[in-house]
Amino acid sequence: MNASAGTPHALASTAEDPPGQRQDRSRRRVLAAGLLLAVEGLLIGVPLVVLGQAVNWPQGLGDPAGVTLPLVAENEGAVRVGYLAYLAYSLLFLPVIAALVTVCTTTGGRLSPIARVAVILAAVSALARAIGILRWLTAMPTLAAEWAEADPAMRQILAVQFQTLNDYGGGIGELLGVAAFGAAAVVCTTIAIREFAPVWLTWLGVIAAAATTLPLAELAGVDAGALTSVGVTAVQLWFLAAAAFLIMRVGKR
Repeated sequence: MNASAGTPHALASTAEDPPGQRQDRSRRRVLAAGLLLAVEGLLIGVPLVVLGQAVNWPQGLGDPAGVTLPLVAENEGAVRVGYLAYLAYSLLFLPVIAALVTVCTTTGGRLSPIARVAVILAAVSALARAIGILRWLTAMPTLAAEWAEADPAMRQILAVQFQTLNDYGGGIGELLGVAAFGAAAVVCTTIAIREFAPVWLTWLGVIAAAATTLPLAELAGVDAGALTSVGVTAVQLWFLAAAAFLIMRVGKR
């Protein structure tokens, strides 16, 4: 760890600010970043519980229409609550990454180039995740309602529509949003904060990024199964570890 590690830069204050005021402002910003990281790390528990009971999420993401659509119809309220929570979690990925690199790398009011890249990648990741999730809040409930009243011939058509939409939305959300751009954002963030963060947190970020890329094996025709949840879990642990580090640092100062 760098000799100066452990002292967050936070956002630069103006030269006219008294030293005590600058220190208090820095502590508040570091604490706020730590709490935001903690919220993001814990928020994933909502869709895991709600969607897990409603549609066997995330293990059931690859189930056919005949299995998933009846579950969506029977548990539409829970599906909407769970995916709205998952949407909030996914959109928070951007401000969480931005807050982490800001309190750790900002010097003279400016982010380092690698920190800026991390924020841009996080923005693309959040957008792709949101696009993938929206299929469960818009198209899937409609397909589920039609499935309940459809005859066998119509169900074959609905099954094709379901599979196409699920594969396409999952490719954007899970493969691009989480596995590609999400992992890249974590890598760049880890590089950006390495001089401030302890070695163990840096290595945890590397492991989380590597685990997040596992679902990309699907592009080679390999069945990735529930590997997306492995990467998401690893990133959440990294967020929680970073939150604990920042909050403990504020408490020691």
